[in-house]
Amino acid sequence: MNFIETSIPGVYIIEPKIFKDDRGYFFESYNEPEFIKHGITNRFIQDNQSKSSYGVIRGLHMQLPPFSQAKLVRAIQGRVLDVAVDVRKNSPTFGKHVAIELSDENQRQLFIPRNFLHGFSVLSDQAIFAYKVDNIYNKESEFGIRYDDPQININWGIPTDKVITSAKDRIANTLQDLLQRIK
Repeated sequence: MNFIETSIPGVYIIEPKIFKDDRGYFFESYNEPEFIKHGITNRFIQDNQSKSSYGVIRGLHMQLPPFSQAKLVRAIQGRVLDVAVDVRKNSPTFGKHVAIELSDENQRQLFIPRNFLHGFSVLSDQAIFAYKVDNIYNKESEFGIRYDDPQININWGIPTDKVITSAKDRIANTLQDLLQRIK
């Protein structure tokens, strides 16, 4: 596995070593000793999966402390633009984001530490998206920021008139709302 640190410390792109032949392919999607060797010591306790069609944007979501979650995410089928936004209090990269294409072709994964907003847009006809989390979900700790918050300014790779999102995500908070909450 190749661990590539992004422009935001703690966020890693993980590229597996893929073994291909005429039967198909094989790769390790998770290897605890390799992750630990790169400073990722989170213990994942739950796997989640979603299926979405082109134009869907899921996010930006997070769990507030004490239920914050680190995530290890990947596209099992199709292509997504995966986004992690740093909202760690006092972080020098607060409000900055990393956007990485994950696909069934590149088999890349993204490790997102706790206290980050997370979301993705679907760039292919359909996508199946999987993620591991290291803490349980708590409804009262759920927090979301609008995918189109101008302060974060994410290019989701989807024309505005093609965006499909939930009613909850359309009326979500802003980064300013989060700043008020974490003071």
